[in-house]
Formats: sequence, C-alpha cells, structure tokens
Amino acid sequence: MKQLVLALLMIVTLVVSPAAQAQEAPKIRVGMIGLDTSHVPSFAKFFNGPKLEGDLAGIKVVAAYPGGTDFPPSKNRVAMFTEQIRGIGIEIVDTIPALLEKVDVVLLESVDGRIHLQEATPVINAGKPLFIDKPAAGSLADAIAIFDLAKDRKVPCFSSSSVRFGAGLQELKKNESLGEIAGADTWGPCSYQEGTPDMFFYGIHGIEALYTLMGTGCESVARVQTADADLLTGSWKNGRAGTYRGLRRNKAEFGAVAFGTKAIVPMTKGDGYEPLCREIAKFFKTGVAPVSPEETIEIFAFMEAADESKRQGGVPVALKDVLAKARAAAGQK
Repeated sequence: MKQLVLALLMIVTLVVSPAAQAQEAPKIRVGMIGLDTSHVPSFAKFFNGPKLEGDLAGIKVVAAYPGGTDFPPSKNRVAMFTEQIRGIGIEIVDTIPALLEKVDVVLLESVDGRIHLQEATPVINAGKPLFIDKPAAGSLADAIAIFDLAKDRKVPCFSSSSVRFGAGLQELKKNESLGEIAGADTWGPCSYQEGTPDMFFYGIHGIEALYTLMGTGCESVARVQTADADLLTGSWKNGRAGTYRGLRRNKAEFGAVAFGTKAIVPMTKGDGYEPLCREIAKFFKTGVAPVSPEETIEIFAFMEAADESKRQGGVPVALKDVLAKARAAAGQK
C-alpha cells in the first residue's frame, strides 16, 4: 500500500503543468519608484497579470513609492496613478528606503528625469538591479553619474524607450533584404517640458529608434527648429547619416525607414509596452542589460548636442565636445 501511494505521488509530480510549476516558483519581488506616468499601471498589468508565462513568469510588483515633483506631468497625475496601483493590491510605502527593504529589483518610473540621479543612488547603493524608464536622467551629466555609480558598485542597470523593442522596429533592423544599414530616418511626436533639454521628454522615443537602427558611432549633430518640427541630422562614422524629425504640430505618429546597401525599407507596424516588459523581466532574471550604458550615454550626448546646435544657430556640434563637458560635471556630483 505504501509503495502504491509513493507511486501515485510521483505520477502527480510528473504531470504538474509547466504553468503551475512557474506559479509555485519563488517570485522576484519588484518595487516601483514614481507613480506619475501611465507606464506604471501598464507595466503592473504585465508583471502581475493572472496568466503569466515565459519571460514574465516569476516576477511580481509588490510595493511602490509614489514620489512626484512640480513637473506638470507629475504633479497632475501622481495621485491618480497611486490609487490605481493601490487598487490592484500593490503596497504603497512612504520612502525609498522602506521600498528597498521589501523588494529584490526596482523599476524607476518617475516621469521627471531631473530626479532620477537622486532616486537611483540609494537603489544602486543597496545593490538592487535597476531599470530606469525614459529618460534615464534630466541631463547628460546625470546620466553619466548614474551609470558610473552602477559600474562602480557592480549593479546591473539599463534604460530604454519602449519603442526600441517593438516588433516593427526589430523586424526592420533584422530585415535581410536591406543588406547593411547605411542610414535611417525616424520620426514621432516631440513635445517639450520646461526644465529639461528639448528632446528628453518625448523626442527620446524616436531618437532611441534611430539608434536601434544605426547603432553607436555618431560624431556630430546639426538641428533645424521650425514652428512645426525639429529636424536633427546625425553624421556617423564611415559616412553614414541618420535623421530624426520631431513633430510638434499637425499629424504626429511614430515611424521609421532604413536605407540599406540593397534596399530601402519602411517600418510597417508599431507595438505597445509588452516587448519592453519582457526585456525587463529577462534583465531582472539574468542581470544582463539589453542596452549598454555606452549606447544610452551616446543617445543623451546626441540630444544634448542637438540643443547646443540650436543655441549656435544650427551648426554641427561634435558629441565628443558635449561628452567632455558633461563628464567633467558628472565628476563633481
């Protein structure tokens, strides 16, 4: 009889579904900092959904710190999103130290990039792997300081726009009919927010798409600003050129086209937040960042050079010059 019971228990163990095994596995506890963006409830839906599988399985948002600043998109929305997060059963805490006691990894979601260095510092010092939503920081110097600290503390850290991982852009990047990508144009909505460089708030989406296709190696940026739009032209190594058109009036939607050695191909579809959430989940499980700090810092140098070009009347500005100035400032933080 005893042998029969043991045999039955073994059979039950073998036939337990992978989904059930995933639900029983220990979860990675996620904390959120900054409940003032629509990304917060959207991300929580993917990480805390009822039928998680694959990369998203085994990860759960358990606590959140509202934060918030006088930045208009922050102060006008933090209370609303905090109540939404509380309503789905996520604990709300009063401080970042209190959050860090309850979680294994952190999503820094604050919409105001100017406070990202301040908020990221205790997370990195606590050794918690960190994803920073766009923009990584409110200045190029702050972005450098964040990634320098993470490197020094050996803490995994990355930042990205959701546009980078959308199926349409990824398919375009991998399209074999292009041959080698010799250039690219991207475009998208580009509203400004006072207090941060023009491209940091919304232009970063299309610029991240440009870098997804072109990669690093941009040497200079020139910017033309009109009442309707911004046009940023980057000169890459080996004679390649890439442009970003930031649309501030009229019809505004995301798009891209790649110029290859064998074909010219447009992007045919967009995506939501799920591809980014899957990349974040893989990052939290492996500690391997899908976007290097060096690329993110170059993206910020590109945007800073665009602002400097505007100040100088549209002349090309070298990325190495704005990087040198920002690295000096970062060393003082």
